[in-house]
Amino acid sequence: MSLLASSVRHLALAASLALGCSLWLAAQETPDNSPTSVNTNIATLITISGAIGPATADYLVRGIESAEEAGSTLIFVVMDTPGGLDSSMRQMIQAILNSSVPVATYVSPQGARAASAGTYILYASHIAAMAPATNLGAATPVAIGGSGGPPAVPTEDDDSNTDAIEAETEASGGTTGDDTEESDTPALTTAMERKAVNDAVAYIRSLAERRGRNADWAEQAVRLAESLSAEQALEENVIDLVADNLADLVAQLDGRSVEINGDDVILETTGLLIERFEPDWRTQFLEVISNPTVAYMLMLLGIYGLIFEGYNPGAIVPGVVGAISLLLALFSFQILPVNYAGLALIVLGIILIFSEFLVPSFGALGMGGIAAFVFGSVILIDSDVPGFGVSISLIVSIATAGALTLLGIVWFAIRSRERPIVSGQEELIGETVEALEDFEEEGHVWVHGERWNARSTSPVTKGQYLRVSMIDGLILQVEPITTN
Repeated sequence: MSLLASSVRHLALAASLALGCSLWLAAQETPDNSPTSVNTNIATLITISGAIGPATADYLVRGIESAEEAGSTLIFVVMDTPGGLDSSMRQMIQAILNSSVPVATYVSPQGARAASAGTYILYASHIAAMAPATNLGAATPVAIGGSGGPPAVPTEDDDSNTDAIEAETEASGGTTGDDTEESDTPALTTAMERKAVNDAVAYIRSLAERRGRNADWAEQAVRLAESLSAEQALEENVIDLVADNLADLVAQLDGRSVEINGDDVILETTGLLIERFEPDWRTQFLEVISNPTVAYMLMLLGIYGLIFEGYNPGAIVPGVVGAISLLLALFSFQILPVNYAGLALIVLGIILIFSEFLVPSFGALGMGGIAAFVFGSVILIDSDVPGFGVSISLIVSIATAGALTLLGIVWFAIRSRERPIVSGQEELIGETVEALEDFEEEGHVWVHGERWNARSTSPVTKGQYLRVSMIDGLILQVEPITTN
């Protein structure tokens, strides 16, 4: 019996080894490009709302990294943005393209938009979806810090310029003014604008070709700033899905195949658990200081704080607060579309305003400073970049407060010149004094609780009241008070 049992055990072990080897060989023979079923148990939700800037890019990049580390099998990016900075947009797109987890970008809620930079991000995502009553497009790049000048307009004598424009138009598949009365192609642009537009067109076309979406419409969104509604975008093969809400999107994604690093991955969203990735304190801090209005106020607080410290050395608090605020403002300006001509005008304006207190100019320096301050504030943050601009009402309020303060100082200065002198030797002229003794030329008098030497041209008796007519060093020239 023992021999039989031992034989059975050896046969069972051999069968197990044979079965394991067969399974291993079968796995090795499986084609690499065959769809892989993914058990999507956990998904990460990232919410982007408002203008795209450094804080938004940092939040998305860390969200994707966190999803990869946590083993998430799907990333939802719920987006509603008017656009933003090109550098931040490209940082976000690089993170999406290099993600090992499928990224489904969803323009939501209803009424939201994925304009400008949002269109590029939507094109870069593995899955592009929109809610009803949303839109995307208007992806024409806008220059930061002002353009290089007005576009050149060809004249009748400028044949070379006209030929160049026609050649460029024909190369892009458009029409010239000879073919149509009104061309859909934008008017003549500067060389810098053409470079920016062509670069953006090549970039968005590469994203469209990478994801198999409509590249021709993407080009039109850049060149002509065209936009589409959600339903039109689905018809034009710009997006993949239209979903009423996130739950509807999850249901529609079940069984859908996406490409990740050359492999086809089938999504299984049944029983999906969605975990929201919240921004940490660093992201929230960057969002606060990168707000153009906050950066603008930090700059003013820093400048005024340092000036007050200079006028009152040793006060400490204004200097410390001003230095910290100014450093934060300078950091913010590094991540904002700042026009440094506007910043220079603001600094000039503040210098002129405070120069009014030191140099009598009858308000000319002060009013010039306020004008420079207003002009600089208007052009400080490039308002053409969506979501990045300083409120005009805030600028007007601060300028009005500065102007009222300046007028108040001038008014008090004028009033002070009209008031009688209340200190110093000059204040004694015209004062009434009392003689302390009899004297004919020089003696002593009592005024303001003090004993003074006095000189008179007429005899004086003790207790007589006199009036001071002038001061000669430490001697008062007095004269009798005459009454009518």
